[in-house]
This record gives sequence, structure tokens and C-alpha cells, in this order.
Amino acid sequence: MERKDKYLKLLEEKYPTMRSLSREIINLSAILNLPKGTEHFMSDIHGEYEAFCHILNNCAGVIREKADMLYKEKLSDREIEEICTIIYYPREKLSLIKKDRVISSDRYRLIINRMIEIAAVLSSKYTRSKVRKAMPEDYAYIIDELLHAQKDEDDNQIRYHERILDSIIGIDADDFIESLAGLIKRLAVDHLHIVGDIFDRGKGADKILDLLMKHHSLDIQWGNHDILWIGAVAGNEACISNVVRNCIKYNTLQTLESGYGISLRDLTVFAGDTYDNGSPMEKALRAISVIQFKTEGQTILRHPEYEMKDRLLLDKIDPDNGTVDINGKKYELNDPSLPTVDRDSPYRLNSDEQRIINGLKKAFTNSSRLQKHIRFLLKKGSMYFCSNNNLLYHGCIPLDDNGNFFGVRIFDGIYKGKSLLDLADRIVRNVCYSKNKRDEELDFLWYLWCGRRSPLCGRNIKTFERYFINDKSAWTEESDPYYRYYETEKCCSMILREFDLYSPYSHIINGHTPVLASRGEQPIKANGMLLVIDGGFCRDYHSKTGIAGYTLIFNSHGLRIKSHQPFESIEKALEENVDIVSSSQLIETEKNRVMVKDTDNGRRIMDEIDDLYELLEYYKRK
Repeated sequence: MERKDKYLKLLEEKYPTMRSLSREIINLSAILNLPKGTEHFMSDIHGEYEAFCHILNNCAGVIREKADMLYKEKLSDREIEEICTIIYYPREKLSLIKKDRVISSDRYRLIINRMIEIAAVLSSKYTRSKVRKAMPEDYAYIIDELLHAQKDEDDNQIRYHERILDSIIGIDADDFIESLAGLIKRLAVDHLHIVGDIFDRGKGADKILDLLMKHHSLDIQWGNHDILWIGAVAGNEACISNVVRNCIKYNTLQTLESGYGISLRDLTVFAGDTYDNGSPMEKALRAISVIQFKTEGQTILRHPEYEMKDRLLLDKIDPDNGTVDINGKKYELNDPSLPTVDRDSPYRLNSDEQRIINGLKKAFTNSSRLQKHIRFLLKKGSMYFCSNNNLLYHGCIPLDDNGNFFGVRIFDGIYKGKSLLDLADRIVRNVCYSKNKRDEELDFLWYLWCGRRSPLCGRNIKTFERYFINDKSAWTEESDPYYRYYETEKCCSMILREFDLYSPYSHIINGHTPVLASRGEQPIKANGMLLVIDGGFCRDYHSKTGIAGYTLIFNSHGLRIKSHQPFESIEKALEENVDIVSSSQLIETEKNRVMVKDTDNGRRIMDEIDDLYELLEYYKRK
């Protein structure tokens, strides 16, 4: 009661009169009865900057849908495509148009009026106050006037708005159009969810994070590749060697070197001096791979509870015969030359390797831009997130062979289900924020990256076999039973209940495992209860999945999953108004439109209204 009284006194300071209090109650009650904003879900971006940038700009096709709704019967497809491209890339597209011809005042007027019409449609589900706050400050008054133009008897307002447009065109129409395009995109998607794996494979993870840091409203669920980079920045040697190896393997060195200022010169010089066969980069890959297997081996030996001793293979190599013994079967190595592996201490780094890893550790922990990006990932990210009756996580919830939650040993305890993810979240934050982080916690970040019972991995990774052995029978990676049981409603219901989600409209939204659409696999599992939205965003996956990614749209009308075809380039989009070709599959249509009152934010608003009514009763008693 004492805390409640203090809270009411704070509210009294904010609303000192009954009139101000009544106005806020009326305002909040009205907001509850507006349609919910559009949520956009993306997963497994893997550094594909141009495709990501385009889907972010076209809001997964929402803008084109609104433009079609407005202009399908009035404009040609080419005219609709051009206005959409101007919204996606305003400054670049206008510059390109100007190369061919001068943009006349009438053309500018037409562009602005069409953009205002699209903005007006998108703003209809929000309060005027929220729309005003979303507007760029310099143009807020002008855009507000144009959005709410009303035809009067003498056309006074129309003439007034015509004069506004004349002034805009005469001063800086391009800047105004760019600001208006930003507003349209902000209204098209109210909130963005990134369900893991921003890093690796593609070349633009750093630029993607720069874009995300400018986004008005988002959350991130960490993927195994994200946690790998977090572990590297925290100073984990096994994570660092994995990050560097991935960058060399996938030819994304520009992210490491140009993006984050981390030089591989010492590594390449060492590799050139140590290994005989291959190009400079092939030698560097060999050198960092050996360092990776050594640092991982040290980690596994420190932690028998990880139950990963079968991944200790350097000591199973027979250099005389050029073979490795895996579970009693001998496999031929494609290159048995391993000059830095000591038979007596195979997992010990030699002095040069230790020097290399020390230098890389210093570079990772001191890169200011990388540190900034990791701090952003920690601020906006988590192991999982519950939002509007949906459960979002990247990897899996470890299960046993009977489909029950599997207990994972972490330090001195056993954790499963929600408690496992909660503990993992706390450990990540403690490692990154605490000055007194424990070595065992730092090692656990590597386990989250590739541990077979890690909720971010969920499979037995065979990096050694895929690199050293040509016999593909050794490459099979066993997956957690989760990936069998998540096809069933029983399993999905169990997981949702574990996270206190009991609504019949609840869903699990999952990434991590590419859906092989080319083989007929569907992203919708368990009769719509679980949705896998990793459709192969990364170019390396396109031939495997047959598409270029899934995204999910949840608006007031229901839930739709969209599959996307490969994106050619931003240059082609600008020159030819080429958009990403997408197809939409309806998952769930709401019988009654979903309103703000039906959302998490709506429940918070209703709690606030209850408090305001208490204050109102207090005023009445005074």
C-alpha cells in the first residue's frame, strides 16, 4: 500500500488536474480500439546486406501492397514500380532520374502527392499523435498538414497546400521526399523482430548492424553465429578462431578487416612460412583450422560435462599412415601434413600459434566499431522473446528421445526448458558486463555456439570431418530430437506452456534450420503452431533451399508467411525498378480484427488506465 501511495503521488505530479487526468484516460482508451501495428519477422540474414536492405526498405512487400491497393486501377505497373522504388531508395532513385532528364515541378508534385496518399493509408491505424512523433522533426508540421488536408467550400486549404508544395519544390524537394519515404517505411512496419544469425557467410554483417541501430523499434533473438561473435569480443580463444576461420572460408574478410579493422597479416605470414600446399588463403585457412581444433580441444578437456570428447580428434591422427580413427573406423586425411601438431601434446598451441591468437584477441577486444555492435546486440537481444502470444527463439529447446525436455548440465546444476534459456541469457550478460567474469562462463559461450545440447545449435557439428576428410559418410551431423518432435502439436503445446503461453492463437517462431522448399519441405509445422522462417537468405543456401528466405508478417488481419526469390542487386532495383518477387501464404486469419487492446502493449495500457482511475477516485474524494 505504501508503494502504491508513492506511485499515485508520482502520477499526481504528471496529471495535476482532473481535466488532464480525464484527457489521458480518454486518449488511452481510444488507442486500445485502434488496429494493432504490423510486426515483421526476419531470420538468418547471414551478412546478406543488399537483400536485407531491400526487404527492410520494401517492408516485406507491405508498401507495394498498399500502392497496388491505391493505384492498380489508375496507374500502370511501371508507374507503381517507380513510386515504390522512390520510397525504397529516395535519394539514389531521384539522382538516377536526374541523369536522364530534369525533374519538372509537376513531376515532383505528382511524386509527393502519391507518397502522401500512401502515407495517409498507412497512418490510418495509428493515433495522430503517434504519427506525428514518427515524422522527421524538420518536416513534421508540413507533413501533418498535407496528411490531413480537408476539402472546404472555397478550396482554401487546397490552395494552401499547393503553396506548401511550391515552397518544398523550390527549396529542396529531394530532402523532403527522403524524409517522407522514411515516414512511410516507419508506418508500414511498427516493430521488427530479428530471430537470430546476423553474422557470417555474407559480406555485410557490419553494415546490417549499422542499419538495425537506426531502426525505430526492434528486438533480436541471438543466433549461434551471433553468440560466436559475442564470445570472440569477450576474449574466448575458441570463439575467435572460429570467427576468423568462417571469414576465410566464406570469403568475408572485408567484414573483419575493413569493417572492424582486424588484420590477418600475422596469420597469413605465419601460414605461408609453415604450410607448403595451396594459395595464401588456403594456407591461412589450414593454420586457423588447426588453431581452432586445438583451442576447442582445450575447452572440451576442461569441461567433461559438455560430453563432447568424441570431438577430440587431433590425438586420433596417425601421421605415418595419413589417417584418423573416428569411433573405431579409420578415415584417410586429404592432407596429413600438420607440422604444428605435437604427438605428445596435440592440443597445445606452439609459441607462434599462441602469438597469433594473442594478437587476434587484442584486436577483437579493442575494435571500437565491433564493440559498439556487440553492445547493441546485448541491449536489444536475448535468448528468447515472448511477444503478443508468440514465442521467438533461434535454435531449439533440447529434448530427449521421448520428446520431453532434456536436462543440460551447466556447472553444478541441471537445467531444461525455459530455465536453460534463462540461465544461458544470464551467463552471456554476466560475461559481457561483469568485470569479474569466470573462465567457465566464458567457455560456455563457445558451448552455446556449437554444443550438441546447446539451445542455439542443436546438432553435432562435424567441422573437422568436413575439412580433413573427403569421405562424406563421416560428415553426417546428428540433430537434437527437437527437430523430430517439433512437427507435432503435442510438442509445440508443451513448449508454449513452458513459457506461460496458453492462448490457442500462440505460435513458436523459429529460425536456424533452412527449410528445403526445393524438396517440398514446408515452413509451417504442427498444424500452424510452429513456423520456421529460415528459408536460405544467404546466397550460399539458395541452391539448397530453392528460395531466398522467408519473412513473416503479423498485422491486425492475421499472420502471413512470405517466401522471397533471390534479389539481384540494389543497382538493378534502381535502374529497372526491380523488386524482390515474393509469394504470400496465409497462416491464420483473425475472425475479428486484432486491436491494440489484444496485444502486450494493450495490456500495459489497460493497467495504466486502472491506475489512472484510482487517481481519479482519489481526486473525487479530495
